[in-house]
Amino acid sequence: MTTPAASSPSTPDLSHVPSRDKAEILAQALPYIRKYHGKTLVIKYGGNAMTDPALQADFAEDIVLLKLVGMNPIVVHGGGPQIDEALNRLGKKGTFIQGMRVTDEETMEVVEWVLGGEVQQDIVGLINAAGGKAVGLTGRDGAMIRARKMRLADRDDPSKEHDVGQVGEIESIDPSVVKALQDDAFIPVISPIGFGEHNESYNINADLVASKLAEVLKAEKLVMLTNIKGVLDKSGELLTDLSARRIDELFADGTISGGMLPKIAGALDAAKSGVNAVHIVDGRVPHVLLLEILTDQAFGTMIRAR
Repeated sequence: MTTPAASSPSTPDLSHVPSRDKAEILAQALPYIRKYHGKTLVIKYGGNAMTDPALQADFAEDIVLLKLVGMNPIVVHGGGPQIDEALNRLGKKGTFIQGMRVTDEETMEVVEWVLGGEVQQDIVGLINAAGGKAVGLTGRDGAMIRARKMRLADRDDPSKEHDVGQVGEIESIDPSVVKALQDDAFIPVISPIGFGEHNESYNINADLVASKLAEVLKAEKLVMLTNIKGVLDKSGELLTDLSARRIDELFADGTISGGMLPKIAGALDAAKSGVNAVHIVDGRVPHVLLLEILTDQAFGTMIRAR
């Protein structure tokens, strides 16, 4: 006589769910699997989903499942908390101007070994352990991300410029290495580090890298995982659908500020450049990628060009 396999600590017990209901749930995913089969999905991975072990496992499983049913997920990751932790160990404190990390030469060295080493390899390992074949990249690999020093104009006084050190803005993205990996059944995991004309390194906001990569690859979807439900108004209510005009209003009145500025700006640029759907979703929700992509439930905020 066989006995049911025991659930692992991270796997919920679904034995109480009738088999017919399980089958219905699976069947409802079919139209979305068909719709997105062969399509590119760019996923910006950050926030609690990167630091909570259960959410890390959920994320890796979601990515592998999406690949196995015929989609092409690409992961672009952040790592702000991990960088801050490493800087603290060195006696340095991270500082930000208009949502951008001020990056001197020593900080850049920390960014490179934390993002391109520790964080990236953790993500690659999680995806591989879940049954996928992930490959870690930085912008140097395949000469993928060419960058220049960012000129950050003051938001209130455009004639004033902030020096944020080795923070880069993207000059161009050559996606050849990403396409080659996709075609060979690998899952690219990209650290947001670019290089300049003199081989200098640049720290680039991960939201901007994900957005630009989605544009260049003509991705079907750009999904950004965050630590909040989505974009909130001043009373804390979720804004589920944002147009370019409404976003401009939210910038102007300060509703969108700090770290959300580059996220929303990048998402809007991607929407204007032809990415069919841009979503900012709550990475604290277990399996939020599957819920967003394979069900008709709306999670978070959708950004549209018009």
